[in-house]
Amino acid sequence: MDTLSYKTKSERKEDVQRNWFVVDAEGLPLGRISSKIATVLRGKHKPSYTPHTDCGDNVIVINAEKVKLTGNKKARKVYITHSGYPGGQKQRTAREMLEKQPHRVVEIAVKGMLPKNKLGRAMAKKLFVYVGAEHPHGAQKPQPFQF
Repeated sequence: MDTLSYKTKSERKEDVQRNWFVVDAEGLPLGRISSKIATVLRGKHKPSYTPHTDCGDNVIVINAEKVKLTGNKKARKVYITHSGYPGGQKQRTAREMLEKQPHRVVEIAVKGMLPKNKLGRAMAKKLFVYVGAEHPHGAQKPQPFQF
């Protein structure tokens, strides 16, 4: 009987081929695009996905200010930060965040869907969010990401 080797190939960080994708967030629901972006950042869309390796791709998000929040989230969703000092808690509604820092809304949503460890922080560094339709990553030749 001939024994064939059917070993699972584990991806190493040196062998990862990273692509660049651009996502236009205009009119798309925040949670739905965030989960797709998190999947691409982790690399789960690739057949060579390895859980303990950062094998994901780079993602550019444009038109972050035009992302859609369904229901009454603009008024009720609250973003809370704390400075670490007594009385240092600050609260902003989603409407205020979209007016003042619209890129942070997408960043916070995607980071919440990534692992909470060193690997997740490394994956989050491959996310680039921009207000407006322009981005400075033309040299990387990003491909439009299809949902």
